[in-house]
Amino acid sequence: MTEQWMPSNKSELMTEIKKEWKLLIDLADSLTDAQMTQPDSGGWSPKDNLAHLAEWLNILLGYHLDQRAPHDVIGVTQAQLPAWEIELINPILFEKNKNLTRKEMLKKLNQAYGQVEARLESMSYEALLKPRHADDPEKNPILLWVLGDTSEHFKEHRETIERELGK
Repeated sequence: MTEQWMPSNKSELMTEIKKEWKLLIDLADSLTDAQMTQPDSGGWSPKDNLAHLAEWLNILLGYHLDQRAPHDVIGVTQAQLPAWEIELINPILFEKNKNLTRKEMLKKLNQAYGQVEARLESMSYEALLKPRHADDPEKNPILLWVLGDTSEHFKEHRETIERELGK
């Protein structure tokens, strides 16, 4: 297992996020409408992948940074999402966004990215190094969730789209 890259300052963090964002958006812009809605082997189209990223940017803001209840952030009842479980969350997000048009999805994605970028710019690097959970014995910094829901997530889904479309 490789060790996770960690930026040494906020400038490095924002540079990495912006780099992966640009690569992702350039890919999205290069796709035809037919390519954008072509399902992959798992049933997700590039549009679905991008809508998923928009939702996870909102989760980064609401759940990880603001520490709101998961069901509240996702917009479902507590009965629908009684606990933080990825196996429950991703299908909810897919259903929530599957009928969005390309234009609606890109608007949602760009808005979410803009909000995350502004929020991160307003935070100090030291604040990003604080533990996400006060009771975490490993004291994992919020920065891990920031990376996981931004640059790492952008790269993961960009590579998935490229692989599936043979780009």
